[in-house]
Amino acid sequence: MIQLFKPVFFKCSIIIITLALSVSCKNEKKQEAPQKTETKPNIVFIYLDDLGYGDISANGATEISTPNIDKLANGGVRFTNGYATSATCTPSRFGILTGIYPWRNKDAAILPGTAPLIISTEQTTVPKMLKQQGYQTAIVGKWHLGLGRGNVNWNERVSPGPNEVGFEESYIMAATQDRVPTVYIRNGHVDGLDPNDPIEISYKTNFEGEPTGKDNPELLSMEWHHGHNNSIVNGIPRIGYMKGGEAAKWNDVDMADHFLKEAQTYVKKHKENPFFLYYALQQPHVPRTPHPRFVGKSGMGPRGDVILEADWVIGEFIKTLETEEILENTLIVLSSDNGPVLNDGYNDDAVEKLGSHSPTGGLRGGKYSLFDAGTHVPFITYWKGTIEPTVSDAVVCQLDLFSSLAHLTGSTEKTDDSEQLLNAFLGKSNQGRKNLILEAGQKTALRSGDWVLIPPYEGKPVNKQVNIELGISNEYQLYNLKEDRAQKNDLANTNKDKLAELTAAYHKLRGKSDIEIKELELK
Repeated sequence: MIQLFKPVFFKCSIIIITLALSVSCKNEKKQEAPQKTETKPNIVFIYLDDLGYGDISANGATEISTPNIDKLANGGVRFTNGYATSATCTPSRFGILTGIYPWRNKDAAILPGTAPLIISTEQTTVPKMLKQQGYQTAIVGKWHLGLGRGNVNWNERVSPGPNEVGFEESYIMAATQDRVPTVYIRNGHVDGLDPNDPIEISYKTNFEGEPTGKDNPELLSMEWHHGHNNSIVNGIPRIGYMKGGEAAKWNDVDMADHFLKEAQTYVKKHKENPFFLYYALQQPHVPRTPHPRFVGKSGMGPRGDVILEADWVIGEFIKTLETEEILENTLIVLSSDNGPVLNDGYNDDAVEKLGSHSPTGGLRGGKYSLFDAGTHVPFITYWKGTIEPTVSDAVVCQLDLFSSLAHLTGSTEKTDDSEQLLNAFLGKSNQGRKNLILEAGQKTALRSGDWVLIPPYEGKPVNKQVNIELGISNEYQLYNLKEDRAQKNDLANTNKDKLAELTAAYHKLRGKSDIEIKELELK
């Protein structure tokens, strides 16, 4: 257990002779005793975007080096069975902040930049819970959980948003780097907006006279492959249409530096009291736009370069914690919102220059997939001087941070989906979850111990645009990850007892679903 209170000891010199002297000492104790002082760690989530299990050298990558992430992994707990809740971004972000399975929320799917907020302002969240425990709370980076209530006017304060679900300070992009609006938003206000050049956004129709990636390829500095051929910003075609807001538009190649500076400034401002910072990096999501300092450094094209850039900003952020002398009082959780993808909409040589690098680390599938690589991601906890370096095989999920951090900080808040696994996160136990429901495209599967059960679904087994197996079949699938981490040997037809056991467990945990699942018939 972490000791949250500093004991205060009082000395009272007593010559044991008379009762009066003893009473005098007790009175002195009562008058001089100060209040007990809480010591709570700062808490930082470093959340990467589309980083695969095998994309860091601490997890075995040999073609790319991530020394700063490795410093956290080798100095903390490196989980070999750490999971996001979903194989795509919005649902996973919903899960990590609410402690609730995203498949319980029908709106927790990949959102356009104009989507309304999908977290209820009445809902308990990690920042709300920590705020009640005396924490200052902030988000810097990617949001992608919706803003407003629909029909947002970007030229006024956009609300509700992060500030209304527990974050006292927010500096965000609304959705993703490849979606409009391509502006930063500080506490609900578009940063740097010229009121004489108002922003207009649409995900349905273009604005008259505005060029697009589809119709104006001569204006592009990055070629689109699929789904990214609408408004052009900085030579990059995006998803959605945007007009105006020229002074507020971000510079893509400076984005990592820009968010880093905001995160560093926040730490310096709030270092005297406990804080919670959700630092959500944009890499290595498309469009991959490394700063010129990193262009060509990986030898694997822009995707490799932005992974190096992400590792560098993480290192610079850790240096800030060291310089401000708060690293030893800061619990850091580093993970990714889902598994990797190579070509995700732009021709940027991610496939052609991959070489022998395995972004999945040998796992099957990737982003969008029910196979393990969709949700099995890098997962590291680090707390200098408190966590002893170790490698843990415990099955843990980002959902479990809610209840575990509540326990750490003295909160009684909890959710039915979030398990209290503080000892696992602190490296004091190798006991994790027994069962975990995982999601991809609102289809779900079960991880139970070393086993994975994928129910039957209708649909295409491969997303050909991104060349990723989705784990979809019209029959039940059963895999033992301990013996077959690449999920090549389906045991559904040869281990009927385990299939029946996990099917029953899955239906008990999953409950009724809007997605029709076939009934299993066992002889």
